[in-house]
Amino acid sequence: MLKLIKTCAVAACVAALAGPAMAQTKWNLPAAYPADNPHSVNLIAFAKDVADATGGKLQITVHPAASLFKAPEIKRAVATGQAQAGEVLISLHENEDPMFGIDVIPFLSTSYPAAKKLWQASKPTIEKKLASQGLLLLFAVPWGPQGIYAKKDLNTIEDMKGLKWRAYNVGTSRIAELVGAQPVTIQAAELPQALATGVVNAFMTSGSTGYDSKAWETMTHFYDAQAWIPKNVTFVNKAAFDALDKPTQEAILKAAVVAEERGWKLAEEKAKWYLEQLQANKMKVLPPPPALKTGLEKIGEQLTADWLKKAGADGEAVIATYKK
Repeated sequence: MLKLIKTCAVAACVAALAGPAMAQTKWNLPAAYPADNPHSVNLIAFAKDVADATGGKLQITVHPAASLFKAPEIKRAVATGQAQAGEVLISLHENEDPMFGIDVIPFLSTSYPAAKKLWQASKPTIEKKLASQGLLLLFAVPWGPQGIYAKKDLNTIEDMKGLKWRAYNVGTSRIAELVGAQPVTIQAAELPQALATGVVNAFMTSGSTGYDSKAWETMTHFYDAQAWIPKNVTFVNKAAFDALDKPTQEAILKAAVVAEERGWKLAEEKAKWYLEQLQANKMKVLPPPPALKTGLEKIGEQLTADWLKKAGADGEAVIATYKK
């Protein structure tokens, strides 16, 4: 009996010593878009890369389609430790800091190379702001260029007056005000229902969001204005990151570099495909008529001036760096 007790004691000690080495850390990563959206696909691939690199030591579960937190709640949830990581459309938080809305200034950057250049110019400032909120920036991935969905011909901005216009950030709300439309705040996960019930009858977004929400069921036109290229940003709770061992931290940072490269490539590849899908579903995919384009560009100038006024010296410095 004494021998058996000694044997069990030794086994318990071995198990206790082995426990930390075998321990598995589990993280949650809330996201706002459907599981088959390129952003969600990229996040799932990122989580797999981290699991593979750590031998399963860190498991990140991605929660797409706003299933864990709604889009506007994700950033705060990660900052307060309710989730360890998250992905948000960074311009959702422009009210906190103008720098979060730099990528939705209309007609500032309208191509993927320009959007990448703008990200490189603004990244240090955005990274610093997130760090002050207890968040560690990992990577950013763009959407497709933004265009206008409507149920009628839009030849000038006057044709937009009175539309029930879906807004999702400061910029889209301001556009509604300037054209005399009625802004209605609707996040991506709620857009299909808002369209089906007539809560909105026009909106500005990418081909991918139009595809995800089956815009062709209620909309007839997509004007490919290429107004701006917004980005989603993925970050982690800094305290949760600091609690990990060094090899796991390095695995996350390496996987983040890969995810950013993969995400930009995927976004550019898919942008054309989404517009083809809108056409295949009988939507008219058109460039904006000259008068509409001129009107939108004037709005862009107004919104750029508004943004620079709010952003001050920091904003001017980033824009100057971008335009070099």
